[in-house]
Amino acid sequence: MSSLSRELVFLILQFLDEEKFKESVHKLEQESGFFFNMKYFEEEVHSGNWDEVERYLSGFTKVDDNRYSMKIFFEIRKQKYLEALDKNDRAEAVNILVKDLKVFSSFNEELFKEITHLMTLENFRENEQLSKYGDTKSARAIMLVELKKLIEANPLFREKLQPPNLKNSRLRTLINQSLNWQHQLCKNPRPNPDIKTLFVDHSCGQQNGARAPSPAGNPLLGSVQRPGGFPLLGPQGSFQPHSAPIPAPLAGWMANSSALNHPSVSGTPIGIGGPSIPGITALKHSRPPSSNLSVDYPCGDTDHLSKKTRTIGISDEVNLPINALPISFPGHSQGHTATASEDLPKTVSRTLNQGSSPMSMDFHPVQQTILLVGTNVGDIGLWEVGSREKLVLKNFKVWDLSACSMSLQTALVKDPGVAVNRVIWSPDGSLFGIAYSRHIVQIYSYHGKDDVRQHLEIDAHVGGVNDLAFAYPNKQLCAISCGDDKTIKVWDATTGKKQYTFEGHEAPVYSVCPHHKENIQFIFSTALDGKIKAWLYDNIGSRVNYDAPGRWCTTMAYSSDGKRLFSCGTSKDGESHIVEWNESEGAVKRTYQGFRKRSLGVVQFDTTKNRFLAAGDDFSIKFWDMDNVQLFTSIDADGGLLASPRIRFNKDGSLLAVSANDNGIKILANADGLRLLRTYETLGRSGSIISESATKPTVNNSSAAAANGVGTIERVSPAAALSLMNGDARNMVDVKPRIGEENVDKSKIWVLTEISQPSQCRSLRLPENQRVAKISRLIYTNLGNAVLALATNAIHMLWKWQRTESNGSGKATAKFSPQLWQPSSGIVMTNDLTDTSPEEAVPCFALSKNDSYVMSASGGKISLFNMMTFKTMTTFMPPPPAATFLAFHPQDNNIIAIGMTDSTIQIYNVRVDEVKSKLKGHSKRITGLAFSYVLNVLISSGADAQLCMWNMEGWEMQKSRSLQLPAGRAAQTETRVQFHQDQTRFLVVHETQLALYDATKLECIKQWIPPETSTPISHATFSCDSQLVYASFYDGTICIFNAASLHMQCRINPSAYLSPTSSSPNVHLLVITAHPQEPNQFAIGLSDGGVHVLEPLEPECRWGVPPPSENGSASRLPSTPKASVADQAPER
Repeated sequence: MSSLSRELVFLILQFLDEEKFKESVHKLEQESGFFFNMKYFEEEVHSGNWDEVERYLSGFTKVDDNRYSMKIFFEIRKQKYLEALDKNDRAEAVNILVKDLKVFSSFNEELFKEITHLMTLENFRENEQLSKYGDTKSARAIMLVELKKLIEANPLFREKLQPPNLKNSRLRTLINQSLNWQHQLCKNPRPNPDIKTLFVDHSCGQQNGARAPSPAGNPLLGSVQRPGGFPLLGPQGSFQPHSAPIPAPLAGWMANSSALNHPSVSGTPIGIGGPSIPGITALKHSRPPSSNLSVDYPCGDTDHLSKKTRTIGISDEVNLPINALPISFPGHSQGHTATASEDLPKTVSRTLNQGSSPMSMDFHPVQQTILLVGTNVGDIGLWEVGSREKLVLKNFKVWDLSACSMSLQTALVKDPGVAVNRVIWSPDGSLFGIAYSRHIVQIYSYHGKDDVRQHLEIDAHVGGVNDLAFAYPNKQLCAISCGDDKTIKVWDATTGKKQYTFEGHEAPVYSVCPHHKENIQFIFSTALDGKIKAWLYDNIGSRVNYDAPGRWCTTMAYSSDGKRLFSCGTSKDGESHIVEWNESEGAVKRTYQGFRKRSLGVVQFDTTKNRFLAAGDDFSIKFWDMDNVQLFTSIDADGGLLASPRIRFNKDGSLLAVSANDNGIKILANADGLRLLRTYETLGRSGSIISESATKPTVNNSSAAAANGVGTIERVSPAAALSLMNGDARNMVDVKPRIGEENVDKSKIWVLTEISQPSQCRSLRLPENQRVAKISRLIYTNLGNAVLALATNAIHMLWKWQRTESNGSGKATAKFSPQLWQPSSGIVMTNDLTDTSPEEAVPCFALSKNDSYVMSASGGKISLFNMMTFKTMTTFMPPPPAATFLAFHPQDNNIIAIGMTDSTIQIYNVRVDEVKSKLKGHSKRITGLAFSYVLNVLISSGADAQLCMWNMEGWEMQKSRSLQLPAGRAAQTETRVQFHQDQTRFLVVHETQLALYDATKLECIKQWIPPETSTPISHATFSCDSQLVYASFYDGTICIFNAASLHMQCRINPSAYLSPTSSSPNVHLLVITAHPQEPNQFAIGLSDGGVHVLEPLEPECRWGVPPPSENGSASRLPSTPKASVADQAPER
């Protein structure tokens, strides 16, 4: 719709309002959807005119438009329902429940059941969440505050909440101006003409009062259309039949594309042949709105699951007013606008000099401060941006010139100049690839620190290689390249063998974007003629032939969750575009505004946090909210940027690398990024443990026998520290130096931090439940504001910290005592028990990601509890065999991995009440399960001291390995596993050892074994940032290790947290758990039913410092008063 037509609507609205046509005003507001009258909306809500409230809203949004809209309609309908219940109008309440609230059951079935349950209560205020519900008037006022926040945050209402600033009677003024102009054109103008109609042009020669004929011809203003639809690119119409069916992700793109089939010159397929054509056809469907994510929750009140569909949903909860039941819509944040700017990395924290101009950059996907850089002269740089250290610098060199084509050899002889077009890491960070401007793709393997090794060199294209990407078609890592020879090629990333060649572009291919939807793998490609094509891994040809905005240099990228597709392009005239695509229609969904009219170079862009877009333009970095086409903000990074700077976010969006003048790179950070950088900077500085004036070390081979590798060392380089921090298993040197005793600064010798007195740390014993036996399982809630425990007598306990003036965050802390929480009903969460003795049962539980549900078992049936009401939602899987370990699938909340006493692992789908797979590989009961969403594997451990790795696609066993036990020690107890934050390494906990494993190889890279005089290890866990390992011992000792090296840095003795009255040889420490947001806080569970929270004292707020290095003098070992865990055990 034209802007003049839109303005005409506002003029009419003003006229109707001035003429007191109130109903017509609001009807036009609603039908046009141009202006949302908040004052009118508030009046209708206060009056309880719910039908009018929804009718008015319907002009601007529908229930399923996005998460904000869904919550707006839910709050209104819920209030209407509660008011009916408050009036005891049960018939009306049922009507509202069925007609208005039922729609939300598909998103949150459990919530719908809770709302339905309110019908059974004499007063719905008996529900704890509604206990503070006041009268109708106050409840509406509270709800209205919430609604206004949601409306203001909803992108569909942006620019619709404020009317334009108009002078009074603007429409009348324009009409008068028109009449005056018409009167001036009269051949015989009369003084003081009498105007009696506006239906025809004024003329003094025409009899006044004549009726105008029906309008004909071309009106000045077009008809008013409803906003909301996105225009299609090109003519609309059905797509002509193609030679092969199209998968759902590409079906919409075909709507206006060419029906030409382009032949493919293929190599050998990876092993799948072509995708199953009938299967692809079955996947065609309309894609739901990207912001409308379904929320699945469990249902059922009976003791066993029915075969009907049911869901368990894990989503983030939001804070609601006091009269609200909780409803969760993923990604929703009350502080959306207020905190958005703080989420962006805008502070210049590092400035690096590469030595030549950066052309492409990429952060390591796991070690998020490692930056890979490629330059205009073919150099490759690898930086640790935290310590500002350049780890690697490699100049361009052909590894094997004889293996290259003659055309490349000839080209290099004529002009040896080569530039880097693209650098990129593989998804797991074990490889990185470089696309050069001459024929070549080189792939290196990365082994931590500065260890970079040649892996593959591929003579990939004739001319330049313009882009490179990694993907996993058929679960096998491949490299995808494109080039000046108008082709896209797929290479086996292990062997370098060519798998596919895709031909069909008529110009050099500029970029590739591999992706997958459902089970369909595909590649988008763009060429310099502006064409977009899409390819499946087959030989059939392009599935798409479409024009990109700008029709020149275009790149495409998905949001990090893979649900939204964007492209950024610059035309030959310098006009730049960023657009979001509607994949189901193959059309531009929104075009973002804010570029310079003529960009000085090709604009690069990136996405982050599933929320922001960024592009380098006009000597600055420009940011957009994905849901708003208007420019969000722009920064110049303290100046000195290129006209169109290269940019790249790290994985979590806390850092942003930006190319600058004079071969520079600026690292921008948000608050999280600054903390991340400080961590590495501090680690680099902490290497300076002894004075630099110390005598030059002499070689002393005997020092290699040092038991724990602590003592004095030379200054540790930041790179060496990084190697330790990242779990590099390689030893620095085999020969260890010894520092002369006489020159050592005694004050700088590293000493193990020993805590034995209550005054040395902060500890809090939580309020007790007299019915509870020893604590067998313990966990913090994901929000970090509560601790949940399971005792051996099958009783659960929940301690909640309240938000107060003293504890403003409401998070768990040892400073303030929590409440042992219980619902008003008095229900206690108690697991099903069998005739087996509780001591013989194996307790286990798993908490949902939104803290709403806990799945638990204590030797009997598995129970699903509601964490708000403590009610048992359902029970299933009666023994035998009994469940021994529970873990939720990381991507599908309806899939649960259940370890059993019979040594099997059952992959159970709660939605359909069905065991999908039964995994067999252990010989004794399962004691640990851990998922890696990065590697797409499940690691299991058992009482047989066996580790198994299972592929999550087909649930086949990939590898197995026996635990490395000390000589003479048998495997009879539990073995636990937990993934590191990087999702590629995992911790193994056994009573005889702690070990760190590389999951890609299932190999042990670090191991710590306590002395034989020590009591066994009872439990251990990573800190929330995976920098520490907290280990508990049966005698009550707590040891804290550096997670990368497994070097002990602090020991807490029982006397530090147990009172003299409760300290007893019969009190054992059984379980330990780490706070989800505070790296230095943990909780422990004891055999006497006690639970303690511990944290270090201010101002240090840390548990000691890590040992400086692996080399040192054995004579420097700290003296220790205890035999149990007294000495650092040898590391293997």
